[in-house]
Amino acid sequence: MSDMKFILPGPETITLAGQTVDKLIRAGDGDAALLYLYILKTQGQGTSFDAATALGKSPGGIATAMAVLSRLGLVQLDENTETVSQDTPPEEPRIEPERYTLEEIKRELTAGSNFASIVEETQRSLGKILSPDELLRLFGIYDALRLPPEVILQLITHCISECRLSSGRAPSMKYIEKAAYTWEREGVFTLDRAEEYLKALEIRKSVRGEIKRVMQIKDREFSETEKKYVEGWIDMGFEHGAVAIAYDRTLVKTGKLHWHYMDSIIKSWHGKNLRTPEEIREKDGWSKKSGAFIDSKTSDKKFGAPNSEELERMQRLLKKIKED
Repeated sequence: MSDMKFILPGPETITLAGQTVDKLIRAGDGDAALLYLYILKTQGQGTSFDAATALGKSPGGIATAMAVLSRLGLVQLDENTETVSQDTPPEEPRIEPERYTLEEIKRELTAGSNFASIVEETQRSLGKILSPDELLRLFGIYDALRLPPEVILQLITHCISECRLSSGRAPSMKYIEKAAYTWEREGVFTLDRAEEYLKALEIRKSVRGEIKRVMQIKDREFSETEKKYVEGWIDMGFEHGAVAIAYDRTLVKTGKLHWHYMDSIIKSWHGKNLRTPEEIREKDGWSKKSGAFIDSKTSDKKFGAPNSEELERMQRLLKKIKED
C-alpha cells in the first residue's frame, strides 16, 4: 500500500501552535480536540447547544470536553455564574432558556405530561411559584438532558438539602440546573444510580472532613484554591492517612502549611503508585523505627561514619604501626 499524502485547503486552514497541539495529543481526548477546532472555526461565538448540534454530541459530552479544554488552559470558562457546592462541581455550561418558549411550556403543562407533575412537586418543595425563567430552565433539564421525572425530583431534593445545610436557603434554579448537568454527565438516570451516586458523595464529603481535621483547619471551610488541591488528592485516591504524612513532612521542611509544597509531595507519591500510609512509609524514605523522614541522598550514611579517604588513611596508619 503506497503512502498517503494529505493536502490542506488554503482558505479554510486553521493554524495551531505546536504547544497547543502537544496538549491536545497528551490529553488523548478526541471530543475535546474536535470541540477546540469548532471553537476556533466559530471564533468562540457558538453556544454549547450549537456545538452539540454541529458535532453530533450530547450536551453532557460537550460539557465534559469543555472541562478538558479548560483544564488544559486552552479555553476560559465564564466565571460569572452562581457557585455550585463541592458535591456538584460547576464544570458544565448552563442550559440556554431561550431555546424554549413560554408557549411550549404552556402546551406541555396543559397536555397532562410528566412535566406538569415535576413543576407541581418542585414548587411544593421550594415553597414558591416558579417564575417564567425558572420554568424554562426546569423544562430544559426535563427536555434537553432527558433525566427521568423521578430522578429530577431526587436531584431537587438533594440540592435543597445541600443548600439549606450550607447557607440555610433554598437553591436557585441555576444551582439545580448546574447540578443536573453533573448528574447527566455521571450517568445518573435511575433512582438506584442516584442512590449510589449520593452515597459516593457522602463518602467523599467524609474524606474531605478527615483531611480538614488532620490538617488542623478549624472553624472555617476550605478556600476555593484549597478545595482544588484537596479534590485533586481525593481524585488520585489519597485519603486522610496519607495526607497527614504529607502535612507533617511539609511542616518539618517549610515550618508552615505550604499547599504547593504539600501538593508536590502527594503528586510524587502518585507518580510512584504509592497510596496508603503503609506503602509510603515503606517505600518513600520513612524510618519504621523512628517515624522520621530520611533524606534519600544521605540515607546510606551513618552519623559520624568516616568517608572512604579517611578509611584508607587509617588503614595505612595501622599498617605502618604494625611494621614499626
